[in-house]
Amino acid sequence: MPFIASFLRRIYLSLGELAWSALFLILVLHLVLSYLLFMLAGEGDLVGRPVDFVYYYMVTATTVGYGDLSPKSAPGRLITVLIVLPGGIAIFTAVLGKLLTAIGTIWRNRMRGLGDYSERAGHIIVVGWQEGQTHQTLRLLHSERHADEPMSVLVAKDLPENPATDYADYIRSDRLADADALTRAGIAQARAIIARGANDDETLAAVLIAEDHAPNAHIVAYFDDDRTAQMVKQLRPRVEAVGSLAEELLSRSARDPGSSEIAARLLSAASTDTAFSLPVPPLQTPLLYGEVFLRLKRRYNVTLVGMLSEGITDLNCRDETPMRGGETLYYISGMRLDPATIAWARMGDET
Repeated sequence: MPFIASFLRRIYLSLGELAWSALFLILVLHLVLSYLLFMLAGEGDLVGRPVDFVYYYMVTATTVGYGDLSPKSAPGRLITVLIVLPGGIAIFTAVLGKLLTAIGTIWRNRMRGLGDYSERAGHIIVVGWQEGQTHQTLRLLHSERHADEPMSVLVAKDLPENPATDYADYIRSDRLADADALTRAGIAQARAIIARGANDDETLAAVLIAEDHAPNAHIVAYFDDDRTAQMVKQLRPRVEAVGSLAEELLSRSARDPGSSEIAARLLSAASTDTAFSLPVPPLQTPLLYGEVFLRLKRRYNVTLVGMLSEGITDLNCRDETPMRGGETLYYISGMRLDPATIAWARMGDET
């Protein structure tokens, strides 16, 4: 028995090192050999129909052994014991081992940032990792993710494994401004990109690469220096450059108590009422801002607070301001509106 066990182990290890094509070829050869030997042994019940033989071969190789089919003659039983059973078990365990190894390798590679999400579309890419801030960003993005929205992808450097497995997939890179890493993150079809490096230079380099490889994505970047943020806003209008608002909030709250609370609630995903955006589709008939304000308030209980039109954001629009489509509305609500459910053509009917 020790000899047989050692022999089977050597066969299994040898088979496990083979490529899938070679392993499949051995399986076919062993299947054909077993079939021919049973035919010579006169096992008509086993080889009478190819389907019955394949069924018998599989239940024997997997050691299930239902017993509904079995060899009747002594030679047939010897063939089963010496050829079918040891060979089938070795091939089956080798296939199962290679399959589990492949699955484990894929999982480990994804955890270590070596995966490939280049075919992913409609997701958000977060570039850069700061322990507390980025984890919170990913958590907030995940909390608002729709059922059909792909998981976000984190692109970071110097991290051995995914630090936020519950909220994002992970791409490891030697530097943030790495076109290959961003390509593996699916930048070509991403809906938005958030960039925040260890410093403003690193963030800016990542933004420039992202602009070249993501022509349709909305890019948001955080800069420690407000002057850098203002420069990016002027030179890169596609990029929504965000700077620190601490000084503004401190001075405004000193003169208008509670201002910091208002700002926090407008930006918090956990707040009961917070700010959202709503793209306006092309309109056949122009609408007035005041008409849309009333319609949305009465129908959906949301409050418009501003509009982005032709690159200019107005937070105090006049009622007679025309809307022709292509604008972005900003509103306060307890939930995000679904643009597909809004009857824009009927907006002007209600005044």
